[in-house]
Amino acid sequence: MGWMEETAERRADPRVLWEEVSSIIMLGMNYGPDADPRAVLAEPDKGAVSVYARHRDYHDLVKGRLKMLASFIAGEAKNAPALGLKVFVDTAPVMEKPLAAAAGLGWQGKHTNLVSRDFGSWLFLGSIFLTLDLPADAPEVDHCGSCRACLDACPTQAFPAPYQLDARRCISYLTIEHHGPIPAEFRVAMGNRIYGCDDCLAACPWNKFAQVAREAKLQARDDLRAPDLDALAGLDDAGFRAFFSGSPIKRIGQARFLRNLLVAIGNSGQAHLRPRVIENLGHPDPHVRAMAVWAAGRLFDHLALEALAREHAGEDNADVAREWNDALLFARERVQTP
Repeated sequence: MGWMEETAERRADPRVLWEEVSSIIMLGMNYGPDADPRAVLAEPDKGAVSVYARHRDYHDLVKGRLKMLASFIAGEAKNAPALGLKVFVDTAPVMEKPLAAAAGLGWQGKHTNLVSRDFGSWLFLGSIFLTLDLPADAPEVDHCGSCRACLDACPTQAFPAPYQLDARRCISYLTIEHHGPIPAEFRVAMGNRIYGCDDCLAACPWNKFAQVAREAKLQARDDLRAPDLDALAGLDDAGFRAFFSGSPIKRIGQARFLRNLLVAIGNSGQAHLRPRVIENLGHPDPHVRAMAVWAAGRLFDHLALEALAREHAGEDNADVAREWNDALLFARERVQTP
């Protein structure tokens, strides 16, 4: 999260990012799903992938459309002296959500994301910075009222107050941006969420006006609607890169994705997934090993777990060794609990 502090000055004022900017055009692209993305949470042997990552990487798609629009603007403003243009889609420290609210696209809801009257919670945002003076649009007002559906829906209670997000508790942050092992206090709450989380977005009542995305490249891949945990955990690095080619999931790498999968496997209660746990107890990445140990503590009885612990008694990573101790303690306590 250090990058947020490092870029605070540039995010606070777009002119710090680009001194010549005179106007900013904010745009949204609808990526509304065709079904409630939370349905897969009831399938413990499947993985839940955030709606935005079930298709092609939106960065490339949205940026391409922004460049087309920017070229059109440049053509229309050809008599303007030395018109400058820059396009951004999560590629620079730009405060897209406050800017989009100021431009009238929607308002920042209590979950801190943009909400639109027409598209609900499902909008990708992009911006065009120009050296051209343009008239300002009226900002959108807040329509959340007394509703707190998004706040109550959060599995990890990541909202300390309305309009405030503690990203360190957010499953989207934990499964995508966080580099270490998943903190113990959030593992059970993660359930089978293996990349991102849509709970606060999907819970918003304004989604009754949401529209299904019409863009063909934003249609969900069938194999990412409810992907099989066993199959995903069986991918090696080359298989991972091939399976997620063109997907935003590819950027987190196979090891971090496998870390997420092992948490979901540990939560699954599915005995047929035990071999995936065993084969990762010796994984070269200690974060993967740590989550494999945690999953073993959930899926094996205390005798089987003790046998596995003896096989891996030479563990030299302190964090992983601590996971073994915690897993054994958990398994023994489970036996003692009537």
